[in-house]
Amino acid sequence: MARVFLVTGASSGIGEATARRLAREPGAQLVLVARREDRLRALAGEIGDATVICADLLSDDAPGRIARGVEEAHGRLDLLVNNAGAAWRGQFGDAGWENVRRHMELNFDATVRLTEALLPLLRRSAPSAVVNIASTAGRVARGNSGAYSASKFALVGWSDALHLEERRHGVHVGMVLPGFVATEGFPQAELRARVITRWMVSKPERVADAIVAAGPGGAPERYVPRPYWLAAALRILAPRLVRRALSGGGAVAMTPATGPDRTN
Repeated sequence: MARVFLVTGASSGIGEATARRLAREPGAQLVLVARREDRLRALAGEIGDATVICADLLSDDAPGRIARGVEEAHGRLDLLVNNAGAAWRGQFGDAGWENVRRHMELNFDATVRLTEALLPLLRRSAPSAVVNIASTAGRVARGNSGAYSASKFALVGWSDALHLEERRHGVHVGMVLPGFVATEGFPQAELRARVITRWMVSKPERVADAIVAAGPGGAPERYVPRPYWLAAALRILAPRLVRRALSGGGAVAMTPATGPDRTN
């Protein structure tokens, strides 16, 4: 039986690795969504049996157009991977509300809007799943990236509630919370260059495996690398200790390093 998997931000990094990983699943039919059509078509040519939808998720018409494209091409949707996102560093006193706004618009609002548009298809195709790509920064915030953390904290809270609401409809909602991952947008060159911090950096392929576990596998959430769950636990159990460590520049693994603007 054919299973339809949609991945946003599929033109590079985690999205591309996820598309390649899902293409190995039995009966997989991929829907690839991103802004860079040339990359999407190149990827579709490699993995085969993929539908390409070139869209900017910030556009007003993007959710409806994507939903219509999936309906017309496949008539069902078994997995939605909300992966597209970006980060821009900046302290609130300098970057202000505008930096918070653009993070929320892409990392949270766009995900909510697309999920709303595709939810009828997901319910009709149940059992189905949504996987939202959050971040360890969605559990533990750090200075200079508060706007990014705000968008990911919002995504984490909304995802937990959405799962409780949608499970009676047969739609599972899982989360993946990466820490540092070496991608085009976030190369992590400085961390990878040092033996003492190299362990902190993971690969997109490991995140892709976690997405399969949190989607078709039914897991509620996965951290990548797995030990990052300790940061989230310490934030609850020892908040004073975590604040002291972050104030002193320790625990650098709790938020991603910045990269260029959107690469999805």
